Amino acid sequence: MKRRDFSLVCSALAGAAFIQSPALAQVKPPVAGTDYLLVEKRAAVEAPAGKIEVVEFFWYSCPHCNVFEPTFDAWRKRAPKDLVVRRVPVAFQDSFVPQQRLFYALEAMGLVDKLHSKVFAAIHVEKQNLSQGDAIADWVAKQGVDKAKFLEQYNSFSVSTKVARGTQLQNAYKVEGVPSLGVAGRFYTDGTLAKSLDRALAIVEFLAAQIRSGH
Repeated sequence: MKRRDFSLVCSALAGAAFIQSPALAQVKPPVAGTDYLLVEKRAAVEAPAGKIEVVEFFWYSCPHCNVFEPTFDAWRKRAPKDLVVRRVPVAFQDSFVPQQRLFYALEAMGLVDKLHSKVFAAIHVEKQNLSQGDAIADWVAKQGVDKAKFLEQYNSFSVSTKVARGTQLQNAYKVEGVPSLGVAGRFYTDGTLAKSLDRALAIVEFLAAQIRSGH
């Protein structure tokens, strides 16, 4: 979902256009400037030396992120061991911040594996409005999480810091839509550039191989 149309209500998803079979079995390798972009000024990375960082930029209320989540999660679990994969929630405007805080609070509490996909389901399947802090806290409490402890994290300085850093990273990669992928602070791709999100993941693997070979 691009910045210009993130606020549109999508009644139907062109899922097939986004999630296709992996496409790097084609003869031509991905091309810089066409299938992926070079980051002009390298973005910050958190991965240790010898590891390659892959960032998924997402927004809980984005329908395409919802469709992509199972594919991305399966890929994340089978990714090469030298890839450090992390998720970064975006904020194209201030109204996105409560959901950024939601993710980072879940992360701080070790609840991402348990509740991340459930947030998507609550929004896109159950049609719950989780755009404000009060509604978010009430929903999290219904999942069996201590509400006071969640709010402590949600409103914490550490989560505020992660929100700021996440937005800085989004801007460093010049993210124009979600879901999208950043690699090693150097490369950026998404479903539009790659022509499908499965192919975008294949391009990530291609770029990681280039990095390993010293390119």
